[in-house]
Amino acid sequence: MNPYILSCEMPADLSKEHFEKRDILYIPFHFFLDEKEYLEDFGKTVPFPDFYKKIAAGAMTRTSQPNISEYVAAFTPYLEKGQDVVHLCLSSGISGAYNSCKNAAEILAERFPGQKVYVIDSLAASSGMGLLADMAADRRDEGMTAAELADWLKKNRLRVHHWFFTTDLSTFVRGGRVSKAAGVFGGLLDICPLLNVDPAGKLTAREKIRTKKRVIRETVKKMEQFAENGRAYDGKCYISQSACYEDARAVADLIEERFPNLKGKVEINWVGNLIGSHTGPGTVALFFCSKGNRE
Repeated sequence: MNPYILSCEMPADLSKEHFEKRDILYIPFHFFLDEKEYLEDFGKTVPFPDFYKKIAAGAMTRTSQPNISEYVAAFTPYLEKGQDVVHLCLSSGISGAYNSCKNAAEILAERFPGQKVYVIDSLAASSGMGLLADMAADRRDEGMTAAELADWLKKNRLRVHHWFFTTDLSTFVRGGRVSKAAGVFGGLLDICPLLNVDPAGKLTAREKIRTKKRVIRETVKKMEQFAENGRAYDGKCYISQSACYEDARAVADLIEERFPNLKGKVEINWVGNLIGSHTGPGTVALFFCSKGNRE
């Protein structure tokens, strides 16, 4: 039995099979579709294509994080068996999950004084958090202790780059992230904003790029600019997409052409219900590692 459990949150946007293959515990969030509440379940209850069709048709969405008792319930069985927990939280820059999980860890420290729950703010989201979790699983399998892994995650979390664009601003407008006027103006000019996640784990608009073809090229150029060893990058690369697989595939094809040393093919995942409730359809996000911290 492993002396500790590696845990992550489902907005890491990896498949159930991926989590299970890498032996990573996953904690679901809640989402609401037209005020009906659901628990994230990898699109089983609300299939992802249907989910994004409903949003495109005007369905309202909102989300909520796990509460303290849900974290306590998730971790308790492992602590009872004498295992510690290393848990990656969705970025504190976009969610309050980190604070809830820290409170749960304090409660569990009193109940299990001989065990430890290491709560790590990933400062990441979507498959960026998934990539970080996958890298953590590699280090666990290489023999790192729980304390060593927690320290490694804190030192390396900002190496994960997130670059993403959207071809549909309607959900951003409804959520107040983009003004209605800017949304209309952007649509008329065929503008696809290019954004990333900054060192504080917050979404930041970087460039306004006209046409989908150009933003796809510019997204790949960001990887050429920032990936460790440039086009000799030999790490993993993930993409997540919200009902726009062809756009994601176009990005992946360019990357596989320009980065011949990739560790495997580009992995394309769905943007799940939690993140997708805020992005809506039409978002493509690219994730890779750099040598230094992202800026």
